[in-house]
Amino acid sequence: MKITEIRTTPLRVPYKTPYHWSQGVVDSAVVILVEVHTDANITGYGESIGTASSSAIQDHLRLAAKWCIGRNPFENAKLMRDAYHALFQAFGTCSSPRYAGQVFAGLEMALWDVMGKAADRPVHELLGGAIQHEIAYFGFPQGETAEQIALHAGQLAKDGCDVIYVKVGRGDLLDLAIVEQTRAAIGPERRLRLDPNEKWGPLKSVRMIRKLSEFDIEFVEQPTNCESLSALAQIHASSPVAIAADQLAFTPYDVFNICRERAADLIVLGLHETGGITRFRQGAHIAEAAGINICIHGLYETGITTCASNQAAATISNLDDGNQYMNHLLEWDIIKLPDLTLKKGRLTPLKGPGLGFELDFDAVQKAKKYFLDS
Repeated sequence: MKITEIRTTPLRVPYKTPYHWSQGVVDSAVVILVEVHTDANITGYGESIGTASSSAIQDHLRLAAKWCIGRNPFENAKLMRDAYHALFQAFGTCSSPRYAGQVFAGLEMALWDVMGKAADRPVHELLGGAIQHEIAYFGFPQGETAEQIALHAGQLAKDGCDVIYVKVGRGDLLDLAIVEQTRAAIGPERRLRLDPNEKWGPLKSVRMIRKLSEFDIEFVEQPTNCESLSALAQIHASSPVAIAADQLAFTPYDVFNICRERAADLIVLGLHETGGITRFRQGAHIAEAAGINICIHGLYETGITTCASNQAAATISNLDDGNQYMNHLLEWDIIKLPDLTLKKGRLTPLKGPGLGFELDFDAVQKAKKYFLDS
């Protein structure tokens, strides 16, 4: 089987409500749909995140495609290595692993989708089979005000989410109000996690964590700037609350360094940060060797990524029981099947061939038009 064509299409899907976080407000998900066509009449689908520049991501995907045409999709690992070397190492740009991950994630997903469809097996079976019989996700309340977030958090807790995760880093007074009201809404039994998204420096992190620790916080995710591992290690060494690393973990080498420096209690990994399923699993295995759990990270994505992450996560023994998925924020999705509605905050490993989804082509056209009109 040979790859005959790779197509890329920018899409935009609106959110039900604006997504507020420490870096601003987001009203939609912009993705690049990646299609890998083969001479066996099998097509695989994936998606790359389109932020901050969908045109730049699409341009790099087109360049990467040149390294894949005419080659066997079952050479996935070698295709990705060759394209990464050509685009991000040979010309001195290897200091951009996060951007490279965004580029390659959709292409690598689509290659796995082809392989699974060719074998008529879900991807997790190609990876050795599911270890997890279910993947648990945290409740992710949305809103602009503390009252809105707390109200949504209370409903998520009633729906069966054991872990509630809220964005902070939006100002000291608002952060305190969000955490206090969310804890009151979910009660003492639910676990509460906070994510300032790098908005706090080391001194502010110490101050805010001490203030917020009275609300029984399970962990604080990436409070300091992603460019400084030592800053996170400093916070971790003195914090009364567990610390998670996120925007420091893009490559297996990053995960190794976080573990070596004992900079975090948990590591957050995503397909779009690491560049796809293969390197996501490499990072998870390194963390496992250090006795550290990982959890899935989500970005501005559709159900395609939710399905791909589900396939990868099912094979991870050190998977946390509070993972992120983002397609529930969408006003409508671009996949028709499966139903990704959580059951008490959980999904089982997907059973369909490949990544386990069926694309909704009408919704794809709608998202294409929405991108062009915006």
